[in-house]
Amino acid sequence: MSRALVIGAGPAGLMAAETLSAAGVTVTLCEAKPSVGRKFLMAGKSGLNLTKDEPVAALLSQYETVPPALDAALRLFDAAAVQEWTRGLGQEIFTGSTGRVFPTAMKASPLLRAWLARLDGQGVTIRTRLRWRGWDAKGAVFDAPQGRETIAADVTVIATGGASWARLGSDGAWSEVLKAEGVRLAAFAPSNAGLAVPWSAHMAPFFGQAIKSVRWKAGDITSRGEAILSARGLEGGGIYSLSPAIRAGASLAVDLVPDLSHAALTARLPGRSPRLGPWLKSTLRLPPVKTALVFEVGRALATQPERWPGLLKALRLPVAGFLPMDEAISTAGGVQFDALTPDLMLRAMPGVFCAGEMLDWDAPTGGYLITACLATGQHAARGALAYLEAAA
Repeated sequence: MSRALVIGAGPAGLMAAETLSAAGVTVTLCEAKPSVGRKFLMAGKSGLNLTKDEPVAALLSQYETVPPALDAALRLFDAAAVQEWTRGLGQEIFTGSTGRVFPTAMKASPLLRAWLARLDGQGVTIRTRLRWRGWDAKGAVFDAPQGRETIAADVTVIATGGASWARLGSDGAWSEVLKAEGVRLAAFAPSNAGLAVPWSAHMAPFFGQAIKSVRWKAGDITSRGEAILSARGLEGGGIYSLSPAIRAGASLAVDLVPDLSHAALTARLPGRSPRLGPWLKSTLRLPPVKTALVFEVGRALATQPERWPGLLKALRLPVAGFLPMDEAISTAGGVQFDALTPDLMLRAMPGVFCAGEMLDWDAPTGGYLITACLATGQHAARGALAYLEAAA
């Protein structure tokens, strides 16, 4: 019987193990941490967003680039497939008003328990506290509690994550191993990440407050979500989706009154004795946190009322970069797709496949991250099965 080794027990690795074992392959799944699915469980703490219920074309449009291998993976395991798979594990789901799909339990732990029970029933051997270090002549080498250990396999699927949330297992250390094997890698970069903004002391009373009912813009990307003002900058769903544009050097602007046009604001300008503070507070009834932002960035325009509408419609914030990458929800970068065959096998290493966030793709939150991890995990496993069949 063929033997498969899966390295990394996040969603991509678990899906690869499920697909391989369902086909009758003997699977050993190795995880560096003491337990599996740690980042998956963390993602479910505030409600596990599994996918977005939308046609595959709309789904694909959310990924920054879609190489053929990623396109094939997502078409085979799209949003509808994610929902069917979840129900197949006995987990009820519901779709929110925005199309986001969640387990009814709103947690990841029941789904993970059901998933692990399925893997156990399919004969998957799960081993934890094994940190992968590369290969020797006999197979994959791990640091184990009892010392160095080598595991031989006919095919290997690597699904070791990106480079954020190292304490949960995604530390990117695997990149040095693959780089030494001649695999082409793109540098890691934060995605769905908080932004560093050097606020003045004037903003301190507003730290921790939400900035709501705004439209954020960076490059060609816009968002109507809210963000939290913090001592370090801005955090939250409203600005996470702007990460690709910010990485590319775009500036950040916020429309503080997205439901009022420039003309409507102009019509509300004071006729005489114009003062910016009273106009913002009494005429426009902006909340204090928005007023504070205006004075933080646009105080120099306080005596130029003709420029106030434009200031509110495109308030430019002085972003100094991202908050630490390890705190980002996800990372871009990793194994480049031109280093892989269409079925996600490393061209430099026949029989070794890659899946999940360690691949160089990027997507916003909203179910797209987990969907692509599941899809590429299945796709890599199918590629491994085809490789085994061809070698038989």
